[in-house]
Amino acid sequence: MEVLLPYLKAFAVGGLFCAAGQLLIDYTRLTPARILTAYVVAGVLLGALGLYQPLVDWAGAGASVPLTGFGNALAKGVRKAVGEQGLIGVFTGGFTAAAGGVCAAMVFGLLAALLFRPNDKNK
Repeated sequence: MEVLLPYLKAFAVGGLFCAAGQLLIDYTRLTPARILTAYVVAGVLLGALGLYQPLVDWAGAGASVPLTGFGNALAKGVRKAVGEQGLIGVFTGGFTAAAGGVCAAMVFGLLAALLFRPNDKNK
């Protein structure tokens, strides 16, 4: 059972993020794009305040993979770059921290576009 615990934690936390997003879609007039943006901003704010890392330590991928985890990565990158480079780190830290994830998303998106051809569903 102890082997399954990290998976259960990740599933529970990731599921709560998804459920919260679905509730926002269902019961507010927020568009999905605004909700996704709010998730990233919440991750940045919670990461900047040092409140998000304990959740990542406890839930693992359930907290680090969603968009709030991306925001947290941006905040950690900025904090690290400011410590190393000073004020210029505010502008470069987020790019450095997120570069690997953004590059991977672009490469896998390109591969998906090359491998799968969408068809017009109205035909």
